[in-house]
Amino acid sequence: MTDSNGSIHITRGQGGQVDVGGVLDPLAADILRRAGFLFEPSLRGHWVRLPFDMGCDWENERATWAAEMLTAARYPVHLDPDLRVDAPEKTAPPAPARLPAMTAQAPPGRRAHR
Repeated sequence: MTDSNGSIHITRGQGGQVDVGGVLDPLAADILRRAGFLFEPSLRGHWVRLPFDMGCDWENERATWAAEMLTAARYPVHLDPDLRVDAPEKTAPPAPARLPAMTAQAPPGRRAHR
């Protein structure tokens, strides 16, 4: 799962599990942990995966979030297309327009200095 350029791959395995492959430094590992990935010891180091049986939607959201955060931290990331969650639609109305800022005025009963 590792390219010669050292990118991080987030894929869905044949058994349905979501795995991470590639070279991970401490920051990348921390991002993956915050996204819900588990680090299981194995003979080759660590097996990085999401918990089993959490549902495809949950797994896709976590994998997409992890890929976005790793990309924001400037890691080269490959996310399988079937794991990507589309951007949520805008359902909330736009925020109201801000009122113009008020100018400073002298308190009532005091004259402004000239």
